[in-house]
Amino acid sequence: MNTTTSIGDVLAHGALAILAYAILGVLLLVAGFYVIDLATPGRLSKVIRTDRNPNATMLAASSVAGVGLVVAASIWSSGGALQEGLLATLVFGLVGIAVQTLGMVAFDKVAGISVRELVQESTLQPAAVLLGVTHFFIGLITAVAVI
Repeated sequence: MNTTTSIGDVLAHGALAILAYAILGVLLLVAGFYVIDLATPGRLSKVIRTDRNPNATMLAASSVAGVGLVVAASIWSSGGALQEGLLATLVFGLVGIAVQTLGMVAFDKVAGISVRELVQESTLQPAAVLLGVTHFFIGLITAVAVI
């Protein structure tokens, strides 16, 4: 039985792992974006691209950054076990998105900060900065919990 592994096998396995994690990561980032899209009036991509709304941009960017932190931490904590790592990344990424959504709802109910109203403002609002930082740190907290 040959127990040696060629450099080609190692590189091929590594390249496939990178591709699998990248695809999953992008899908989770898109999912996080669309959760914010559901909370905003109109199409979020139009509100950002055409209307150039800084509040919508802050919320979407911070949400995507938070999900990215969770994805990166999940990959790092997988210890090279590809199948388990992909599953953990999927689950933890979805949990991170869910927690961010709950955070938005909580700020709406407890602090009276409505995302729907916020993204209708044409200038950057302090509430958008607060929610943006909250999104980022929810992602960071979730990421650290994964590690």
